[in-house]
Amino acid sequence: MSTKTPVINAERRERTGSRFAQRIRKVGKLPAVIYGHGDAPVAISVDQKEVINHIRDGAHILEIKIGGATAETCLVKDLQFGWLGDNVIHIDFARVNLSEEVHVKVHIDWHGEAAAAKRPGAVLNTATELEIVCKVRDIPHELRFDLGAMEDTHLTIGDLTLPEGIRAVNDDDTIVAQITFVTEEAEGEEVEATEGGDEPEVITEAKEDE
Repeated sequence: MSTKTPVINAERRERTGSRFAQRIRKVGKLPAVIYGHGDAPVAISVDQKEVINHIRDGAHILEIKIGGATAETCLVKDLQFGWLGDNVIHIDFARVNLSEEVHVKVHIDWHGEAAAAKRPGAVLNTATELEIVCKVRDIPHELRFDLGAMEDTHLTIGDLTLPEGIRAVNDDDTIVAQITFVTEEAEGEEVEATEGGDEPEVITEAKEDE
C-alpha cells in the first residue's frame, strides 16, 4: 500500500433515488455511500474522474472528507456498473482502520515467460486478479508474479510467493495461469485444445444496474 493515501473531497447527498443519481452523473459526480464501524450510512457524491483515476491506479483505500469534517479512512468495497458493464455508476465505501484485516481483490501483473509457452500451438490464459486477506496498511496496489516459475502447464495459488502478511482467499490448488495447446485436424477446420483443461476464471465481474 502507498504511504500516502489519496484524499477525496465529497459532498453529502440530501436526496437519493435513481433520478437524482442520474442528474448528478450528468455533471461529473458519482453517487456513493459510506458505511460500517457501527456508524450510520452516509450518502455522498464524489468527483467521478478523480475517484475512478485513483481506483484505476490501484488505490484500494481513500481518505474521504465531507465538507469540513475530519477525513474518514475508507475501503473501496464495491463498484456498481451500468448495464453495459463499462462505466461505474455507484461506489460503496466501508469505514476501516489501518490495523484491521480486510478481503480485497488485487490486480495481478504477470511478467516473464513460461517454458511451455514456447511450444507450437501454446495458448496462455491468466487470471487478472487475486482475492487476498491482509491488514489495511499492507494492501498492495498490485501483485507481480513470474510466469517463468511455471514448471509444467499451469500455476496454482500454492506456487505463488505472496508478500509477508498477505494470504490468498482461495485454495492452494486454484489455477491462476494455464497453458493449453491447439492443433488443426485438417486445413480450414476449427482448432481444439489438446492439453491443459479449462481456462482459469477471471475474477473481475460487472454488476448490473439495480
